[in-house]
Amino acid sequence: MPKKKKTKKVKKVKNIKKTKNLLAQKTKVEDKSKKQTNLNQEDKPEIKKIKKQATEKKQYSIKDFVVYPKHGVGKITAVEKAKIGQIEIQFYKIFIEKEKLTLTVPINQQSNLRPISSINQINKCVSILKTKPKIKRTMWSRRAQEYDQKINSGKIYELAEVVKDLNKNTDIIADQSYSERQLFEKAYDRLKSEFEAVLKTTPEEVQKKMDKALGRNKNLLED
Repeated sequence: MPKKKKTKKVKKVKNIKKTKNLLAQKTKVEDKSKKQTNLNQEDKPEIKKIKKQATEKKQYSIKDFVVYPKHGVGKITAVEKAKIGQIEIQFYKIFIEKEKLTLTVPINQQSNLRPISSINQINKCVSILKTKPKIKRTMWSRRAQEYDQKINSGKIYELAEVVKDLNKNTDIIADQSYSERQLFEKAYDRLKSEFEAVLKTTPEEVQKKMDKALGRNKNLLED
């Protein structure tokens, strides 16, 4: 009976030694794998990142009409590239017909641009032009500043509101001050140019459409 106990004890010891050996071998394999991975990483050449212009999603193509808030409707004549330092920049060339001006607008700043309006938006503008002007009692200098901000906002409905509010459907020029007339004509021309681009019709037809909505005498703008 004592001999059997000894045999069991010897087997236990052997099993423990075997387990320890297996663990040691596993550890060596893992260490070797880690060393190999580190060596491989050290051998890899360093990849230098090329500096690129931060971009927004490109929206426009050559011959597209766009609106630049401070200048109005323009046409994209080219999409070009230029290198400034180590950065390659893409930009639009935009021709503003009314001002005979060519703008250079980087593509990553195209949030300054907007596409021309839809037919539905033009129809809503016509509805705005037909409504009564809002009479404000504040000082003209303050109102003039507000109107100018609306004109340069690039928002077509605000532009239509300025045209409607400054409209004088009368032949008497004395009813409108010089500065009022200047702001009105600026807003009117901006709105008219967008109507032309969207409706794809002649300037004369667009003027008739706008003047009819405003109830204007057609000779007023020719004074």
